[in-house]
Amino acid sequence: MLTEPASSLSKWCEMPSENSLLVLSAADVKGLLSIDLAIESQRIAFENLGRGRAVLPTRLLVDGDQDSVSFCYAARLTPDSGAVCKFGSVNPANADLGLPTISALITVLDGADGRPVAIMDGTAVTTIRTSAASAVAVQALANPHSTSLAILGSGVQAEEHVRAISRVLPLTSVRVWGADPAQCAALVRTLGEQDGFDVTQALTAEQAVRAADVVVGCTTSFDPILETAWLREGALVISIGSFASNRFEVPQDLLSRADAVVVDDVDTAIEHAGPIVVGVSSGLLALDQLISLGEVIAGLRPARRQPSDIIYYNSVGIGVQDAAAAQVIVDAARASGRGQLVSL
Repeated sequence: MLTEPASSLSKWCEMPSENSLLVLSAADVKGLLSIDLAIESQRIAFENLGRGRAVLPTRLLVDGDQDSVSFCYAARLTPDSGAVCKFGSVNPANADLGLPTISALITVLDGADGRPVAIMDGTAVTTIRTSAASAVAVQALANPHSTSLAILGSGVQAEEHVRAISRVLPLTSVRVWGADPAQCAALVRTLGEQDGFDVTQALTAEQAVRAADVVVGCTTSFDPILETAWLREGALVISIGSFASNRFEVPQDLLSRADAVVVDDVDTAIEHAGPIVVGVSSGLLALDQLISLGEVIAGLRPARRQPSDIIYYNSVGIGVQDAAAAQVIVDAARASGRGQLVSL
């Protein structure tokens, strides 16, 4: 559970010199952004978005070779806070090369005069804030007494999601399934060192899903990795892999089976989240049926109405998440003196 207080999200620390820029490496980001701080930053990000305080422009995607896609996210946590922009790429083929599938750089501007405040490794930020946001969604959408988790996928996000969700749920069991059995087994061994809950490898995705209160898809699959019929009553399904209009990590019939369909941002989802794009365009899903996570966090709109409801949450990732995480990191870096100052 959350034990570490978040640093203030209300203001930026001032630059020590008008020509200096704070540079933060991946190691710096990991050292400064604990999972508890990340979870709190994401809760505030979505609450601000739900209450209309955050500024979130349309994100930009640029397709590339080998199913890669480059992206540009820009946002402000509040109208008077510094703008934050993340530029990077998703390259699924990197997995076969032992390289990260997501690479990014984040730039932070001063809220008052627009000067660059910091640049930081965006890959580390994305890794931490993505799982932290899912933990926020779990807090808001899952049955509060959920204890079993299924993770579909065996990469970095799979590991990070187990660690983040274990901070907000009293987990007793985690089942992990991945398309690469050897990689999945290695992840289970790594996670098996965690205290307080049992981690096992599922032989099939169905075996993992049928036993779970919360199911998280952490893949880059173009095709569904689960079947709606496998879901138990009251389950929460989170998909972070349906992040583009041609990605369908979950089956289309989940939209009609779910008692509530929640997205990180409605405008972004109807353009970029594969199952949502098709669901709305085909008439399977009415636009007013979509619930934003921010509305739920802010208490403006309910999602789960009873314990038996099946809830589907689709996350594509949005710029306000990076803005909130970057602000926490800059505040922590200024307080600790971590990072390098360079002159422009």
